[in-house]
Amino acid sequence: MKSNPPGSSPDACKAVGQAPQQKTQAKPTKAARQKVLVTGGGGYLGFSLGSHLAKTGTSVILLDRRRPQWELSPETKFIQADVRDEEALYRAFEGVDCVFHVASYGMSGAEKLQKEQIESINVGGTKLVIDVCVRRRVPRLIYTSTVNVAFGGKPIEQGDEDSVPYFPLDEHIDHYSRTKAIADQLTLMANGTPLPGGGTLRTCVLRPPGIYGPEEQRHLPRVAGHIKKRLFMFRFGDRKARMNWVHVHNLVQAHMLASEALTAAKGYVASGQAYYINDGESVNLFEWMAPLGTHAGQLLMHSIATVIGTPGPEPRPMALGEDCPWSLAPSFPAAAVMERLHLALRPICSLPPLLTRSEVRSVAVTHTFQIAKARAQLGYAPDKFRFADAVELYVQSTTWRPRGSTARTLLRLLLGLLLFLGLLALALHFLGLQPLHAAVERL
Repeated sequence: MKSNPPGSSPDACKAVGQAPQQKTQAKPTKAARQKVLVTGGGGYLGFSLGSHLAKTGTSVILLDRRRPQWELSPETKFIQADVRDEEALYRAFEGVDCVFHVASYGMSGAEKLQKEQIESINVGGTKLVIDVCVRRRVPRLIYTSTVNVAFGGKPIEQGDEDSVPYFPLDEHIDHYSRTKAIADQLTLMANGTPLPGGGTLRTCVLRPPGIYGPEEQRHLPRVAGHIKKRLFMFRFGDRKARMNWVHVHNLVQAHMLASEALTAAKGYVASGQAYYINDGESVNLFEWMAPLGTHAGQLLMHSIATVIGTPGPEPRPMALGEDCPWSLAPSFPAAAVMERLHLALRPICSLPPLLTRSEVRSVAVTHTFQIAKARAQLGYAPDKFRFADAVELYVQSTTWRPRGSTARTLLRLLLGLLLFLGLLALALHFLGLQPLHAAVERL
């Protein structure tokens, strides 16, 4: 049975073009029903956005390669298509008033290493979306970008849209960030394009950080997996590094406000603009994820205690990010080796990298952004959410107990540690760091 749509909220903001009802003696005249299309509508953000729009009376089309795992509302239509399919886009965009281009590829994990796929979807797909918007006379286009268009490993504290430039394209270490930056620029450059028969294409981009919320399928499960593997049971990089996150409800609100801000009624204030969008606060990842680490730590330490026969009460679980004497921090060179190993073995078997270099940087280096521009121009006002609530929902819906026997769990833990030590030693060897290499060998 399919679950309820994620991120639903009774206080969702009004959709684009929804006219307020007025009591008059004459028969009320209904405003033309708005029709919007969401690429990537089968994913978490795209589906959440479509669900909120549909609840306000907007006609919604969700377009994606995969069907959503959640139940569609009667006001929502799903089209199974690829953003690289020009004919499918042309058919789907007929009569559309606004396109939310959410679709992308290569955000995390092994996906980040599939260069051709990332390039064709993030850049090629965006070019087609823009082209078809013009041909179909779609007047508004909102692109879901990322903070990674500006962040590439160098610290950024409370950056804004004017002071922080694009990170140089040739210096990006991952294809996702590079291609998202290209698509971001393509969308902004398309602003002001004349439409056939009159009118103008108005565009803007939103740059969110990582997303969280009920039933989120990517960030929280991946971090939870790292915690289960003990990768985040120690700190690495800058111990005080801070970053932003955004709840799906707030990001949906920003998209809807951006669409309104591309209309004449709002003076086209968002036309050609970029906006950083987050919850309005910065956090330390290890502290923020502490509720998740507590659940994982309790289960794991209890399993180990059972295997070795520790008497008495359960041992205190190690806190997320606590210094650990028997663990080595995942490092940038180790992540580089994991990436190379994945690529080398891909023709034979699938060995997803535990961490990628860009993921190490995002955890270890401060990168925070202001939302003052979105507040002032869009009227963006993020609601307050507790990450612990999202963790609790995730834990309730996920089997966190170790599979199989506790002895097998401990064996896997030890084998994983040995594999990681080997990868780290290999990385240090490649870099010619012989003293540190010897220290790792002694371990």
